[in-house]
Formats: sequence, C-alpha cells, structure tokens
Amino acid sequence: MTLPQPADGPPTPAGDGGPSSSGASALGPDWVLGDDGLRFRRAARVLLLDAEDRLLLVRGHDADQPERSWWFTVGGGMDPGEDERAAALRELREETGLVLDADALVGPVLTRSAVFDFFAERCRQEETFFLARVAGALDTDAVARDGWTDVELDLLDELRWWHLDDLAHETREVFPEGLADLVRPLLGGWDGVTRHLGEQLDR
Repeated sequence: MTLPQPADGPPTPAGDGGPSSSGASALGPDWVLGDDGLRFRRAARVLLLDAEDRLLLVRGHDADQPERSWWFTVGGGMDPGEDERAAALRELREETGLVLDADALVGPVLTRSAVFDFFAERCRQEETFFLARVAGALDTDAVARDGWTDVELDLLDELRWWHLDDLAHETREVFPEGLADLVRPLLGGWDGVTRHLGEQLDR
C-alpha cells in the first residue's frame, strides 16, 4: 500500500515554514507540490463488498493526532506509470492479500478530490473508486502484515467488514462522508454512470 512516509525528524507544520521550494515533504516522494500550493497525488480505491453486502474498511490515524482515528476505503497512491485500475488491484493485494483479475473491478463508480491535513501538511488527493465483490469474507484478523512498512504498522489500526446500516451510525469519522449512502445504490450493480463528488474537505 502507499502511505505517507515520514522523513527523519518531526514534520514541519504548514504554517511554520510549510512545504519547501525543493519539494521535500514528510509525506513521501509520491506527494508533489501542486499549483495550488497543496501536496498532491492521485490515488485508486476499492469499494470491496462480500456476499452479505458488507463493505471492507480500514481504520487509521495521523501520527500528529493519535487520539483521532477514522475509517476509509482500501486503496492508496498510484505508482509512476500505473493507471487507476492497476493501482487499485495492487493496493488491494498489498493491504489485504486478495488477488483479483482486472475484470473483477467495476467502474470507476466514483471520483472525488479529497482535501485533508496529514503530517501537519494540507494535502489534495484525486481519488478514483472501483467496485468489487468477493464470494467469501476475508478474515481480517488473519491478514498478513509482514509486507507492511513500519509506518503502515504504526498508522493503520484495523480492517473491518461493515454492514451499511451499522456504518451509517458509526460515531468515528468515515471518508468519503456519507459512504454508506454512496454504496447502497451499488449493491444491486453499477448503472454505468461515474458519480463525481467534487472537492470534499476531510476534517
């Protein structure tokens, strides 16, 4: 998976020097300085459903705010030369161990531009979401994490299958906002229309 990688030493708050002109960042090399002054990358994500219409999500936290955690979909940043579909399949494999064929991904069903703070920097991530189903539920307790980096082990807290009714009442933050309602129309299949959510502020 692709998570922000901290540089040696503490991160520099955006309001106290902010991103340097050299482009160096605590987030890692895949985050570049965009024209709007925000750290930017493209990402691919997977709305993974099982036979019971449960959605697989990851819970993580920010190193700068360990008391705050939130749920989000499987996926992450795209590697150089990857397209969205290839990145989504790779991220799914890295985060869960599941290996799917390219034709198992439906969509893209959603896109959005997520703006959020991470490692004390304001970031923009252009996200493309695909839909996929598995016949059997992945045992989230048995997911091998030996391939995860130290940062991923520190920042990712758990994986969990969610019934959408339960997810809609979850008290922790869930991103994208209103995710349960976004997924419900997809339970019976995709209508072929990509829904563009526009810019969303995750905070």
